Amino acid sequence: MRTKSFLRFEIIILLAAIGLSVIGIMFIYSSAISSDGILQNNEYIKQIVWVSVGLVVLIGGSFFDYERLRSLSLYIYLTLIGLLLLVLVLGEVVNGAKSWLSLSGVGIQPSEFMKIALILQLATFLEASGSKYSDFVRFIISLIIMAIPMGLVLIQPDMGTAMVYIPIYLVMAFVGGIKKRYLIFILATGALVIIGTIIPAWDIFIVTEKSVKLAKVFSEPKLLLIIIGAAAAVFLLSGAGFIFLKKRYFYWIGFAALIIIVASGMTLGESNFIKDYQLKRLIIFMDPQVDPKGAGWNVIQSITAVGSGGPGGKGFLKGTQSHYRYLPQQSTDFIFSIIAEELGFAGCLLVFVLFLVILMRSLFILLSAKDYFALYIGSGVVAMIFFHFIVNIGMAMGIMPITGIPLLLVSYGGSSMLTTMTGLALVSSIYLHKYKY
Repeated sequence: MRTKSFLRFEIIILLAAIGLSVIGIMFIYSSAISSDGILQNNEYIKQIVWVSVGLVVLIGGSFFDYERLRSLSLYIYLTLIGLLLLVLVLGEVVNGAKSWLSLSGVGIQPSEFMKIALILQLATFLEASGSKYSDFVRFIISLIIMAIPMGLVLIQPDMGTAMVYIPIYLVMAFVGGIKKRYLIFILATGALVIIGTIIPAWDIFIVTEKSVKLAKVFSEPKLLLIIIGAAAAVFLLSGAGFIFLKKRYFYWIGFAALIIIVASGMTLGESNFIKDYQLKRLIIFMDPQVDPKGAGWNVIQSITAVGSGGPGGKGFLKGTQSHYRYLPQQSTDFIFSIIAEELGFAGCLLVFVLFLVILMRSLFILLSAKDYFALYIGSGVVAMIFFHFIVNIGMAMGIMPITGIPLLLVSYGGSSMLTTMTGLALVSSIYLHKYKY
């Protein structure tokens, strides 16, 4: 039995994870070298330790039967909820967010580990509730499972990490059979809230000659309250029409009205959650030149670094943007920018291929999963890795807002490294235990 287990060990994901981790260590080291060739910090040594621990988690966790986690998922979820509450009381503030706990001098970020806890609890619920609850009740309960930790992380406030919970939920809910219209409701509401945030900011900071009339709708509470009242009236009338006249189009009119009600209400309350620096990130995403020496500096320097790499790059340790300290947070948020500058398109392609290998191999494993629990877990892990990949690289290239989301396995950080390795261990465990012995 043991021999068969080792023969079926998921080596492809392991090798790709090692490849990305080695690249990460190299460029965390590169980010620490000044223009004078002096090593500024020892982050690369710490990363070597985290990678080593992470590989032990990946290899050891692969042999742990993921099915045992059904009975443990709720306890893991509640434990992480407790840690998120503890962070709000005893946490340390780093980069404007109270999201870290210090244990014997080692900082951990519970919101990172919460991603795995959320995946496990959602997978357990979605599998167990298939025939137990109605579609709407399944949607509401699963949404609450996601909303509780997301709300606690937003309070810190750490919007970047909180954002990751949404694609994890949407992908798992879709795979788990939650009605598409419920997921469309979340997407449409979120889109309207984002628009309601961006348009007033665009009007204030970017448009200088002529004000955008639509901005007044989203920036004035009285107008929003009028919209909410009108939409509520439409919702009630359409509900009556659907009940008494049995016409399907009344349902969809009420559906659209409810989206407007919820989105307008969230836009009214967003000022309590969105901080000035987060609003500036949205503004800079639209036009970095609004504040080129302030909030737009990061994006402009990152784009410069990515573009200057060319086909083959300037060479390892020969980049200028990082070594002359033009790039802030270069070992975490903007590590891809250093890779692009020093290794060029070839290095970027290597990173892309290694992530593609992990994602495609994980999807292949999911297609052969022996139960829905495995399918749901794997889909959550894939969603987490893919979202991090797209947002971080898009952020470095200036096509995504700056959110502080790391490039998994590459960026400096122990919590994100262990979270990712745990997720890959779950996928590997699904492969290793897809057959009964």
